[in-house]
Amino acid sequence: MGSRALVQWEQNQRNAPEGVAADLYPGTPRAGLEGVAFYQVPYTPSTQGADDRLDLIARMPDLEVVQLLSAGYEHVLPLLPDHVTLCNGRGLHDASTAEHALALILAAQRDLPRWARAQREHRWGPVPLRSLADARVVVVGYGSIGKAVEARLLPFETEVVRVASRARPEEGVHGAGELHDLLPGADVVVLTTPLTEATRGLIGARELALLRDDALVVNVGRGPVLDTRALLAERGRIRAALDVTDPEPPPVDHPLWEAPGVFLTPHVAGGSAAFYPRARAFMDDQLARWGAGEPLRNVVREGR
Repeated sequence: MGSRALVQWEQNQRNAPEGVAADLYPGTPRAGLEGVAFYQVPYTPSTQGADDRLDLIARMPDLEVVQLLSAGYEHVLPLLPDHVTLCNGRGLHDASTAEHALALILAAQRDLPRWARAQREHRWGPVPLRSLADARVVVVGYGSIGKAVEARLLPFETEVVRVASRARPEEGVHGAGELHDLLPGADVVVLTTPLTEATRGLIGARELALLRDDALVVNVGRGPVLDTRALLAERGRIRAALDVTDPEPPPVDHPLWEAPGVFLTPHVAGGSAAFYPRARAFMDDQLARWGAGEPLRNVVREGR
């Protein structure tokens, strides 16, 4: 069985917790993978460029635990042997992602891209603007990130409607099956849901058609949750602020770049300065737990 951990932490060169044999590595290791029992997959803000790091899993014969620093984990499941436990980074990105979601909403509602262009062109032309106050915001994916988004929205005098995969009436949470009834009353829809077979294309042509004119869709979850073709077919009737896209990144000639009412950021919501110290503290605790044989945090699939 393996006895050591393989961990990447480029921004902090502290040693591993006492009693844990860990290799702190830069980049992608290419050799010496025998005996690795705990593998922390290097964090990248998106899945782009991470495939070679995930491919290392097949070259670790003694692997027992795979640790992700992302909340999403569906892309890793097909690569795991049955005996390997998988843990994710649930909670580490909540503050960063919620801040970015709020920034996207405010930028869209107050039309900040318009004013950035006007400043570059030395134009001064005030117009009436939308507001976030009194808006009804439907948060689709009411988990830890969804709750963090709600906490930041409520001081702006919004009405937040909570939606999760299944209803939780005791928490005032609607089930996904109620979405079609909720969308016509939404001013803003925020997508924070992970990507699963149930959420792929969750917001498509039918759902967008239910939204009122000039409604805003914000996606800080996963790109394929929102049907890009359906969004483009709306031809600007529905606005969008997207930190994740499908495809990601869009090719240079993709119509998303120039679509009216669409504002893009390059999958940066979760990786702000607040994330890194929280992730390091989490990894220190997780490695200490592993070294002591204690229960691990954020287990999303138990090895068997």
